[in-house]
Amino acid sequence: MRHGLRLRTHVVKNYLNTMDLLRFITCGNVDDGKSTLTGRLLYDSRAVSPDLLETIERQSRNKTANGTIDLALLTDGLRAEREQGITIDVAYKYFSTSKRKFILADAPGHVQYTRNMVTGASTADAAIILLDARKGVTEQTRRHSAIAALLGIPHSIVCINKIDLVDYSEAVFADLVASYLEFSGKLELNTPQFIPVSALAGDNVVHHSEKMPWYNGPTLLDYLETVEPAAQHRPGDSRFQVQLVIRPGESSTLHDYRGYAGQIQSGVYRKGDRVVVFPSGIETTIKSIEVHQQEVDEAFAPQPAVLQLTDEIDISRGASIVQASKLPEVKQHLGAMVCITGETPLRSGDRFLLQHGSNRVKAILKSIDHKLDMGSLKQIGGPAQLQVNDLAQVQLQTSKPVAFDPYRENRKTGAFILIHEHSNQTVAAGMFQ
Repeated sequence: MRHGLRLRTHVVKNYLNTMDLLRFITCGNVDDGKSTLTGRLLYDSRAVSPDLLETIERQSRNKTANGTIDLALLTDGLRAEREQGITIDVAYKYFSTSKRKFILADAPGHVQYTRNMVTGASTADAAIILLDARKGVTEQTRRHSAIAALLGIPHSIVCINKIDLVDYSEAVFADLVASYLEFSGKLELNTPQFIPVSALAGDNVVHHSEKMPWYNGPTLLDYLETVEPAAQHRPGDSRFQVQLVIRPGESSTLHDYRGYAGQIQSGVYRKGDRVVVFPSGIETTIKSIEVHQQEVDEAFAPQPAVLQLTDEIDISRGASIVQASKLPEVKQHLGAMVCITGETPLRSGDRFLLQHGSNRVKAILKSIDHKLDMGSLKQIGGPAQLQVNDLAQVQLQTSKPVAFDPYRENRKTGAFILIHEHSNQTVAAGMFQ
């Protein structure tokens, strides 16, 4: 029986590995062609269903003078977006090729929708940052690049779009690469991949362009199909947060059963592992693991699982069960970077609910250290309040200790949101420092 369970676990694990998933976001200035680029990516990779294509073709005939397909319609889903020709909300698209599955987030380009970009980028493995070959680096380029760096997105691709409008010039491309590297050197941003593209014509998006013989790098799709996603199975940083405590009813024969259900946030859990439960700090051992109501020897992120422990411990929703070999930080005074998502200004002394996965605790905004000027990338010290779309470093005090990892070490356990106590509206998204 044990051999059968191990074999089943191995088969499931191999199957999930073949279902390789990459999450990526497109961002850039308004009118730089983000929606057209993502539309081209979907269209040329044949990820558009026939009925949707028929609808887009019909709408394009009514919109464009020459009847060509308006590829931006594949991602601009809101009525207001289609009427104004802009992207307001984050549009998500799911598609696949023979090599990989993708979740694509098309972020808005306007300054007032910075919060939307933060939301879309928070789980991304890669960021596509668009530059118009005629305009070069703009304030929004710096803003979106800074957010990508703050969020610790592992990979960045700078697509220099509309290269056809500068006669496919190698010199223009080289100048823009140098310009981008000059300012991005100030950011903690991994060295990007630069690709010259024409989203409208399809150059270097899915197929290599014959009009740029001087470029011998990958197409955008080539790069997305081969880049490594963010690691979820790193040994030593296994994290699990309890969402539900399972106890059988009185009529059940399993009177001693107590299972802790949740999703494995990162790493691997094995039967017999020594683990520590927070906030209590008690150490114990994993007695059994269940995945899809079947007992297994191991489970890994992002699987949902039920853990049983050898010792009876007072555990409730929001508790963390972590590998004893690498413990998280456990604090009540927390430093964090936040992006303000609510319309009401935030001030020192304001009270919130801090939602960290399934754990919710009361919190006070103790102080605002500084906010980031996205134009100059400079820190503005001691602002009296924070407005919507502001990015700022703050200090928080919680009513109970919170077990977390710094965001740059573990994006799953390093992120949180702040909720208004009375309106129950989300007012900020945050990253523990």
